[in-house]
Amino acid sequence: MMNPTRVATLLIAAILSGCAVYATFDPPAVDPIGAPSKAAGATPEISQAAPATGGVSNAPAIFAEMAAPAAPAAAVAPPPATNQFAIQPRGRAYLFRGALGPIFSRGMDRLTDRIEQAGVTASVHEFTMCHLIAEDAIRDYRLDPAPITLIGHSMGGLCALKFAEILQAENIPVSLVVTVDPAHISPSVPLNVERYINVFLSNSILGGGDVKPTDGYQGHYASFDLSEHDDITHINIDKMDSIHEQLVTKILQLTATPVKAEGEPVPIRYVVPADATIELWDSGMPVFARSGDTLQMLAAFYHVPLWSLTQINQMPDSAPLERGQRVIVPRHLVPRAPKTGAVVRQSPSKP
Repeated sequence: MMNPTRVATLLIAAILSGCAVYATFDPPAVDPIGAPSKAAGATPEISQAAPATGGVSNAPAIFAEMAAPAAPAAAVAPPPATNQFAIQPRGRAYLFRGALGPIFSRGMDRLTDRIEQAGVTASVHEFTMCHLIAEDAIRDYRLDPAPITLIGHSMGGLCALKFAEILQAENIPVSLVVTVDPAHISPSVPLNVERYINVFLSNSILGGGDVKPTDGYQGHYASFDLSEHDDITHINIDKMDSIHEQLVTKILQLTATPVKAEGEPVPIRYVVPADATIELWDSGMPVFARSGDTLQMLAAFYHVPLWSLTQINQMPDSAPLERGQRVIVPRHLVPRAPKTGAVVRQSPSKP
């Protein structure tokens, strides 16, 4: 008897082949309030950086082939509990299932419930309704410009990016876009997206969309390849409680978190080691080494696993750092904290 999981995988693959026709159909933008609609611009291809050839350059190879991960350091806890925030959460979250969503993308339903229970308006839809829901979102934003979150699994991830493109044509920003193992044919991240997170499986047939930011993208970007986690598949990646918890925290923080964080936002891309905790950073930031610094010391200081620094900076953990050498460190965007008398090494300025 054939394995039920394999049967389900083959069934979804057949349906996704048909879905590709829908994905390539791009109807004209519709302005729901009667004004002339704006034509959505084409999305250019991303310019990939050349691989680093030793040490850390001023333009690290963010999109080069990633180095083999080193032994993971201790996992880092997510940001503080959201009920400590002074600003009440608000906004709207639109979630989208993939093909055969009511059967295979039920994680989007569970995540929608968790977001609503946390106090943010949320709704879940089939990816085929993408344009119709976008029209409603435009209308709602014009009446009340609250932060917008878009989350999608599989073809729903493709929809989330198309949705963001529609909003870009209307000059509407998107606070957060999260794609969960999106389809290979997914477009690039449009320029109006302030924060983007991709959680995917590079070896996935049904998903595996390694989404890149559009050339000139200025927002926060983080990509997490979970292909080394053998227990994670395309049909359960959307149901992971640890990811849901982190996403709810980020959504609740949106109204209290400045988009322009300290230091330039640097795109980060990781293959998460099999025995490492999946931690959803928002982007990287540059810091500059002091005399005697090592990657081990920086990992301990910034509370990040050592493997994250060796991957993003394309260098071994034992490599000596020169004074003033630029190193990229992953970071969370968190709400403004009250000022204290403590001295914290946060500034990425040169020594």
